[in-house]
Amino acid sequence: MTTADADRGARGRARAPRRLAALVLGEALVDLVCPRPVAALAEADLFAPSPGGVAANVAIVAARHGAAVGLAGGVGDDAWGRWLRAQLAREGVDLRFFPAREGARTGVAFVAVDPDGEPTYELYGDDGASVRDALADRLDEALEATDGLLLTTNALVDEQQRELVLELRERALAAGKAIVFDPNVRLHRWPLRSRAQQMANACVRGALLVRATAAEAELMTGESDPEMAARALLAAGARMVVITRGAAGAILRGELRLDVPGVPARVRSTMGAGDTMTGILLAHLARSGWYPAAAAAALPEAVRAAARATERWSALAPA
Repeated sequence: MTTADADRGARGRARAPRRLAALVLGEALVDLVCPRPVAALAEADLFAPSPGGVAANVAIVAARHGAAVGLAGGVGDDAWGRWLRAQLAREGVDLRFFPAREGARTGVAFVAVDPDGEPTYELYGDDGASVRDALADRLDEALEATDGLLLTTNALVDEQQRELVLELRERALAAGKAIVFDPNVRLHRWPLRSRAQQMANACVRGALLVRATAAEAELMTGESDPEMAARALLAAGARMVVITRGAAGAILRGELRLDVPGVPARVRSTMGAGDTMTGILLAHLARSGWYPAAAAAALPEAVRAAARATERWSALAPA
C-alpha cells in the first residue's frame, strides 16, 4: 500500500458515520412560544423560537447527556427547516436520517401557556409522514446503524407511516435491539380514542422501558392507580415501566423497583417536562449499553430535571 492509499483510507475512515446508541423516530418542528401567561393565543404579542416536537426534544436532551443519538424524520427545505437542522446539529444530534425535503413545509407551532402552566398549540406546515419519507427505503440501514429505538404514538397516526414504524419495531426486537416507548398520546390527532389506545398498547410488548404519564397509563390499561397500571403494562410485555405523577414524582416497576418523590417547582409551563424526563432516561440507558439498572440510577435526576423544565417557557433550556 502506498502512502497516498493510506491517506485515502484514513480520510474514508474519518468520514464514516458514528454508531448510534439510539435512534429517535418522530416529528421535529419549530415552537414559537409566548414567554408570558395568556388566557388565549390571540392575547400573545411576542413569540420566541425553540426546537420542538417530542422526538426532537428527547433527542436533544439525550445528546446533551452524552448519548450518541440520531433523529429519524425531516423538515422542509425552507428557512425554518434550515434553522431547525442547524439547531439539532449544534446540539450533537445525528441527522443522517433527517433530510430536508424539497417542497415540504417545516412544521411550526404557535404556543400559548395559560396562567396554570398548560400550553395550547396552533400548528402550521407539514407533519405526519416525515419518518416514512426518511426511512421508506432505508430500514436496513437504520437497523444496522443503531442499538436501540425510541418510539411515540405521534409516529403512528399516519397509516402508511404506522406500518413502516411498526415493521421497524418488530425487526429491531427480532435483532435484539432495545426499545423505549413514550406514548405521548395526543388524542386530538386521532379519529377515535380507542384507536389511540390500541396503537399505544401495540408498542408495549418487548419494550425495555415504557415511560408514561399517569393519564396515559390509565388510557392504556383502564387503571387509575399508577401501581395497578404499571402491573398491567408489565403483564402486557414491558420489562420496565416508569409512570410519572406530576408533582408527586415517579415510580419505576418491573426488573427494578423505585419510588422517587416530586421536587417543588414554580411552574410556568408543563410543555417540556415529559420530554426532559424521557431524554435523560434514554441517555443513561443508551450510554450503559442498555443495562436496566441505568434507568433506576437516572430516575432521581430525571425527576429533578423535569421539575426544573416546568420553570421555563420553552420545552428546552437554552444550550
